[in-house]
Amino acid sequence: MRRTLFSSAAITVALVASGAAQQPPARGVRELTASLRDGDPAVRAQAACSLRELGDRAAEAIPALVALMDDATPLKADVCETNRNWGGRDGDVTTPGQQAAAALVATGSRAFDPVAGALRGPVWFARRNAAWALGALRDPRGVPLLIDALGDREAQVREQAAWGLGALRDSRATAPLVARLKDEDVRVREQASWALGALRDPNGVPGLLDALHDSATPVRRQAAWALGAIRDPRATDGLSAAFRDSDGAVREQAAWAAGALRDRHAVAPLIPLLTDTEAGVRRQAAWALGALGDARALEPLLSALKDSDAGVRRQAAWAVGVVSKQAPLNR
Repeated sequence: MRRTLFSSAAITVALVASGAAQQPPARGVRELTASLRDGDPAVRAQAACSLRELGDRAAEAIPALVALMDDATPLKADVCETNRNWGGRDGDVTTPGQQAAAALVATGSRAFDPVAGALRGPVWFARRNAAWALGALRDPRGVPLLIDALGDREAQVREQAAWGLGALRDSRATAPLVARLKDEDVRVREQASWALGALRDPNGVPGLLDALHDSATPVRRQAAWALGAIRDPRATDGLSAAFRDSDGAVREQAAWAAGALRDRHAVAPLIPLLTDTEAGVRRQAAWALGALGDARALEPLLSALKDSDAGVRRQAAWAVGVVSKQAPLNR
């Protein structure tokens, strides 16, 4: 029978994470804090995860966690038994620095000033993690700091600053985020589009309408979503034009947004999408027409009941039920 050897640090991390450790909590925090400097990056990450589970009881670990935020060692996201990865784009990859940022957020408002200091530090990866953490802390004091970070020389810091501002949902960020719709980096422009949708500030609409013409598909798609989230009728014409976008994902998102706006001026432009080449677009168009509830869509929706895609037929059946309340069925 094969035996597996574990370091004492790893054993401490596992015991605290499982709740099986019998030592007083303060001692557990001290030992986990020491493990943040372990030579094995997986142990460092697990120690951060375990401290996160302790929440504000891990406050004494804040300085060590801040110091760990610059650790960019890539690890599989399942390195922690209780991992809650963030950032979305990295998929199944995490780092000790990201887990340290999550632990700092769990400690609460006491982490604000140390994290804010890290946002002004020399290591860009730490600044990136700090920007995320300031958004996740949901403290309005972070708004001006994150607005400044939108001008960081590193694109990944700007991207996370945009995310943080969207999470904070403060209209002071609207104009700076609109400016980032012209950023040289695609991911920053995409994140700024999302953030403007999260803010739901109508002042972001003109910039987002321009972003519907961005050269990058992800930006156009996110801008369409944001316009639907803001629900300003000024977006109807721009979204209708986006129904002719070369990318199906953009057409699909624009159809959703048009339905979310509840502006019946979109009915006529939406109807042709029921025969789009992509089933996802046809499904979303059927939903949008149902959401708009306009009798002009009844006949096209009845035709969509014969679509080759079952998902389109299901969505059309729902929409027919809604729209038929506006006009009696004659067959």
